[in-house]
Amino acid sequence: MKELEERIRRDGVVKPENVLKVDSFLNHQMDVELFRKMAEEWKRLFTNEKINKILTIEASGIGIACIAAEYFHVPVVFAKKAVNVNIDGEVYSSQIESFTKKRIYNVVVSKKFLNPEDNILIIDDFLANGCAVMGLIEIIQEAGATLSGVGIAIEKGFQIGGKLLRESGIHVESLAIVDGMNPESGEIYFRSQP
Repeated sequence: MKELEERIRRDGVVKPENVLKVDSFLNHQMDVELFRKMAEEWKRLFTNEKINKILTIEASGIGIACIAAEYFHVPVVFAKKAVNVNIDGEVYSSQIESFTKKRIYNVVVSKKFLNPEDNILIIDDFLANGCAVMGLIEIIQEAGATLSGVGIAIEKGFQIGGKLLRESGIHVESLAIVDGMNPESGEIYFRSQP
């Protein structure tokens, strides 16, 4: 998606240790108009998939998942990083390692929101090593639901996550794939996509 790539080039900040900071428009301050264009593109890319729920993880994925849900006309379920008094009953859970925060989270989804009849599209802001997506896939499998695909805003193509998912036969659609970054010059290199 050229518009997303242009926005990353303009407003993204390349940090050491392969960190791409896009908090001015994606995951702190949110450009909802850009989110609508992203959602429209995912709707086009997943048009042949039968989807009745979108699954994401708190916190950065929630905004884009909610806008995408408007285009798919389905609810959003998000995995919480902590069990609290608001979650009643049994939960599905998985451990996820955060690339940027360098810590492991136990994420949970209430069993009442996922069931074997669900066809689920995962939406998330970043794909690096694939830990978050793999954790969400574990939850989908535990629920007996069907994974319809994975929609990612920004994939770090030089890290292993996208390759592992695609090699396992998962339908992954990343709107921008970064193939390299130079923290000294701030340059960002994108993979050509059809």
